[in-house]
Amino acid sequence: MRRLQGPVVSIGNLSAGGAGKTPFLLLLGELLKQRSILFDVLSRGYKRDMKGVALVDPSGNARQFGDEPLLIARKLGVPVVVGEDRYAAGVYAEQNFGVQLHLLDDGFQHRALAREFDIVLLTPTDVRDSLLPTGRLREPLSALARADVVVLSGNLSPESIPEFVKCTWRVQRSIFAPQIKDPCVAFCGIARPELFFSQLAQAGLNLAATQPFRDHHAYDARDIQKLLRLRDHHRASLFVTTEKDAINLGEQLRALGTVQVVPLRMELENADAAVNGLLARLSHRER
Repeated sequence: MRRLQGPVVSIGNLSAGGAGKTPFLLLLGELLKQRSILFDVLSRGYKRDMKGVALVDPSGNARQFGDEPLLIARKLGVPVVVGEDRYAAGVYAEQNFGVQLHLLDDGFQHRALAREFDIVLLTPTDVRDSLLPTGRLREPLSALARADVVVLSGNLSPESIPEFVKCTWRVQRSIFAPQIKDPCVAFCGIARPELFFSQLAQAGLNLAATQPFRDHHAYDARDIQKLLRLRDHHRASLFVTTEKDAINLGEQLRALGTVQVVPLRMELENADAAVNGLLARLSHRER
């Protein structure tokens, strides 16, 4: 296990996608920026065409850097470095931006890089799920013993998680639903598309049709034509999708006509106490 000069805070989960790691990283990043804490983000850059270590260019595209690193770079405005070898990515960040805090994206299973603090997101589905390939879990619930904090989402209660869990935070996930009445077609390529569709319906949107794609879907011309046919068939006026899908659509977004891009929102209960506690732990471990 290799160690960087700056402290590493890992954000991960147990399941194969859908726990909200990226929205949580964005939330934590904003909380750190409010406190003038300098940091960068280290990510694998899943499904990018390029190999090796690279600094994410916010004006680039998902094929170069991966959809989630690109979204993080655009929204947080901090250095985001991608690389299969997260240690090498961290060394690049320290050489180019100085020694500062590193947020390790999807790092719970990346144990080759030492970290000072492990944050693990847990959903109600995770506690009922089974290991891959029959379920979606990468590791059993017993792996939570390695976590410094387990972040509970939805209606997951502390009583439903193992007793050995050291500390819990709670988050609430929601969307910034657009105020539109016209019939629309909702589509997305995320891990749990049904959750996005149900949130739109609960917000009062008139969903004429829904179209899920695989997580991190790379859209092509055939997908655009399929969506346009779906819109016309259901006599819908516009499309609704996620920020992540807008990243993956790139220049093709304009071919769809009117599209409402819906941001996901995550709120951390007792955020000041949680972040202050995290920073205190990091300060203590540096001594």
